[in-house]
Amino acid sequence: MRLLVLVVLSVALMVVDARFTLLKPVRSQMSLALMQSYWITDLPQRLWQGVASQFGSRTELVAENEKLKTENLLLQGRMQKLAALTEQNVRLRELLNSSALVNEKVEVAELIGMDPNPFTHRIIINKGERDGVVLGQPVLDARGLMGQVVELMPYTSRVLLLTDTTHSIPVQVNRNGLRAIASGTGNPERLELRHVADTADIKEGDLLVSSGLGQRFPAGYPVATVKEVIHDSGQPFAIVRAVPTAALNRSRYLLLVFSDTRTPEERANDAAQAQESLDAQGGGPIIPATVPKPAIVPAAAAAPVAPATPAAAASALPAATPAKPVAHPVAKPPATQPATVKPAAKPPVSAPATTGGRE
Repeated sequence: MRLLVLVVLSVALMVVDARFTLLKPVRSQMSLALMQSYWITDLPQRLWQGVASQFGSRTELVAENEKLKTENLLLQGRMQKLAALTEQNVRLRELLNSSALVNEKVEVAELIGMDPNPFTHRIIINKGERDGVVLGQPVLDARGLMGQVVELMPYTSRVLLLTDTTHSIPVQVNRNGLRAIASGTGNPERLELRHVADTADIKEGDLLVSSGLGQRFPAGYPVATVKEVIHDSGQPFAIVRAVPTAALNRSRYLLLVFSDTRTPEERANDAAQAQESLDAQGGGPIIPATVPKPAIVPAAAAAPVAPATPAAAASALPAATPAKPVAHPVAKPPATQPATVKPAAKPPVSAPATTGGRE
């Protein structure tokens, strides 16, 4: 009788957990207690690794040290080239008034558990809500994308892997930019591309990278490599199978990617403000140079009224010769141009002439 009651209770709890969200707070609190059990079960392996590292032979350590030095030198050379390319990319994006991220912030996490259900591909990492992890956050290893966070707990999180049957990710072929959707198959070593036209330009060995169109995964990260393309003349779509680039069954240390959390409107406003400040700094010296030029025109337009005596026009004739090259095309009579120069250069002379004429 007790067994039957326990079976019924277990089934009811499973149904409630699958259909409703009532047990999520309970699960979060239980994860705090289970965290200690994860640590205890992982303790023997960590102790064994510590002992093995302490008793490693000197020859192996020296060889590994030399190998790491060589790899470090090669990586530093590549880093210098990537730094130059990154700076060039930043300058080009500034010219295009784009606010896309060049480098995302990442944080290292460690795998501490796996889902025992063979029909779901989920893992548990040692970073949770207290560490700033959010739902839907991308997770990758040293080789490529692994999945995304689907459940948060205070100190741990569950990650849904790319190969789960319920997971899909928008990708594109790195060779030609062909877009497709990569879906999980339940096999940790295989992905499938859905609805790829039979005439599409895709072949074995093509690298698939994240396209960023789903607004969930950042663009440009490796996802899988095409392993097999099957064309059937009787079917509209080809069968494309790919192998994930990430070591889904072997990676222990992962990276959590923190992308830009701003909305498109905020990014557009920030870009517009940056452009306005750039225009204000670059356009400052030009405005004073253009203001004095139109200021001369009212003086030139009002000056022809001033000359009234022939003596004033005759005394101004020698100054007309050097002033001809800069004369405005509108002032055709030669007598008008000296008058324009004369009142601007010596306004006190024209004032008596005007007063005398009125008297």
